[in-house]
Amino acid sequence: MKIKSQRDFVSGLMFIVVGVVFAVGATNYSMGTSAKPGAGYFPLILSVLMAILGAVVLFKSLTIETEGGDPIGRIAWRPLIVIVVAIAVFGATITWLGLILAVPILILISSLAGDEFKWLGVVINSVVLTLFSWLIFVVGLKLTIPLWPKFFGG
Repeated sequence: MKIKSQRDFVSGLMFIVVGVVFAVGATNYSMGTSAKPGAGYFPLILSVLMAILGAVVLFKSLTIETEGGDPIGRIAWRPLIVIVVAIAVFGATITWLGLILAVPILILISSLAGDEFKWLGVVINSVVLTLFSWLIFVVGLKLTIPLWPKFFGG
């Protein structure tokens, strides 16, 4: 069987692998029932759907002809590394700096991954995403996420 789209083939494999790994991980939590789902129910459903999506994309890569085989290009290392570093910095600083400072730092570092950097866009994104993060996670879901830095007494 000939691979007719390299991009779709690799994407399909990635979706299948991630879906299966998370499905196996979800089985470590209680499933509950459809009427009263447990902690592992929703992750299991999502990971199974992701694996099915991967199978569809993989099947498409083997059946639908694309011009030139849709080769995989060069890997964009800079954005990949910058985004991973931004997430790691956010995870490392959220408890010490609080949500009010950690989210804007995440946005600032993440914005360095792209080719276009504009301070106004970064500031607007930081304000809007910090506000929405506070509304969703602290007000809506009532999670105990520190808002202010520890050195501010937060």
